Amino acid sequence: MISVQKPITGMESTETDTPVGALSQCYSAFNNRNLELMRRNRHQDECVLNNPQRGIRRGWNEIEPLYSRLFNGPVRVYVEYFDYTLHVGDNLCCAAGRERETFEKGETRIDLTIRTSRIYRRADEQWKQMHHHGSIDDPALLHSSQIAVLGGKS
Repeated sequence: MISVQKPITGMESTETDTPVGALSQCYSAFNNRNLELMRRNRHQDECVLNNPQRGIRRGWNEIEPLYSRLFNGPVRVYVEYFDYTLHVGDNLCCAAGRERETFEKGETRIDLTIRTSRIYRRADEQWKQMHHHGSIDDPALLHSSQIAVLGGKS
């Protein structure tokens, strides 16, 4: 287990030959609204996204429309990963920690802290994301974020 103190924002190296680089690539894609970079960060058929704002989606074909709508819509989101540990094996890595997320839509601004885990698998010397899970502890903030992100559809 490696305990890491410096937050990941996507401004670090995004070379996916290391777990930290693969994590940074994910946050770079998210913060820069880069759908192609987000796609390259994942195992296409095996990836799973599970979070309270976007639901459970399996495979890139189900995940891509959610990111596309978010990246091309009126919501502006910034996310960084902090207070996390890396559990690294030969070909699997689990990052377990928290995210600070700020999103704005018009005059609405919501700041969230999300418990987040991401699992990466190494294939062809590159780390690719297989699983992402996020949880929001505060029910009122969860509801507010769902309305802002999903437009009232939960």
